[in-house]
Amino acid sequence: MKGDRVEIVVDAGDTTRTYEVVASRAGRRVETAVRRGVVEVSEVTRTGTVVRTARFMATRVLALVEQPVPREDASEAAVRPLREDPES
Repeated sequence: MKGDRVEIVVDAGDTTRTYEVVASRAGRRVETAVRRGVVEVSEVTRTGTVVRTARFMATRVLALVEQPVPREDASEAAVRPLREDPES
């Protein structure tokens, strides 16, 4: 969903670097995968086409923070009134 983001903190020798991958358009999402010693963070469209990918050596990754956009829960939406009645 647009606004989803993943922050990756990487050990760069004597310092750390922070990278961010963000779902930049509506309908896109950010997926993470760890394969064969590589951490891969990709921005993906609805159809599954990869738009951009960031790859890091797993031994260098210090933190991987997924920050989803707050979504309204369907059960809360059903309970909330559509409008307030001034008479009641």
